[in-house]
Amino acid sequence: MKIFKGIFFGAILFSTTLMAQLQPVQYKDGSQILNGLSIKPNKSSAQKPGILVLPAWKGIDAHAKSTAENLSKLGYYAFVADIYGEGNYPQTTADAAKMAGFYKKNTELYHKRIELALAQLIQSGANPDNIAVIGFCFGGTGAIEAARANMNVKGVVSFHGGLGKDANRAVTPITAKVLACHGADDPFVSKEEITAFQQEMRDGKADWEMIYYANAVHSFTDPAAGNDNSKGAAYNEKAAQRSFEHMKLFLNEVLKQ
Repeated sequence: MKIFKGIFFGAILFSTTLMAQLQPVQYKDGSQILNGLSIKPNKSSAQKPGILVLPAWKGIDAHAKSTAENLSKLGYYAFVADIYGEGNYPQTTADAAKMAGFYKKNTELYHKRIELALAQLIQSGANPDNIAVIGFCFGGTGAIEAARANMNVKGVVSFHGGLGKDANRAVTPITAKVLACHGADDPFVSKEEITAFQQEMRDGKADWEMIYYANAVHSFTDPAAGNDNSKGAAYNEKAAQRSFEHMKLFLNEVLKQ
């Protein structure tokens, strides 16, 4: 019996060690230190698909981490990007709004931070020609920006992200496939912004789709957002689950497994 118990608990310990875990990765943009998170797939594949995760406006949070872990379970390399950098992490919503607003205005700097994170994803083992970008809120904007900048990615997924861009920026052909998951009652994205985004996708001849989720407002995928829709940002379990399944279908289409 003691031998059996030893084998049993040893097997549990061994199987646990085989489970992929998030690993901190320090990288740089010039002298600015960035602190991302990397995780390898639980099961490797010859195609080595990779997903870059762009967090919401407060930076890397529990939601971004759990998303990367879930992607690992689905067989993807994943990397959670640090857009702001060490010493610049928002402590309040006002700080977050200021920081996110800066990168939305200075899109070239945002693009550079996304590209640096993509390089880390590739360095972790992902196939550079088999990558997608997903993002939440501010990160959802970043995912759309990756498509606008024609980064070497097969597809992008925006969850309750801002869709607008400076009207003075030229519309260029968009080669990455685009999925926008949007709360039907999101008060922070105007009808005009949605209309302009959809026209941009048409003008850019993108392969795109936009899915609306009933009774969902901003941040509908994040359990930490609470459940009060009147605040404009709240978690919606049904919308979160459905959008995750829609993302999985999208990724299965755009990435080689």
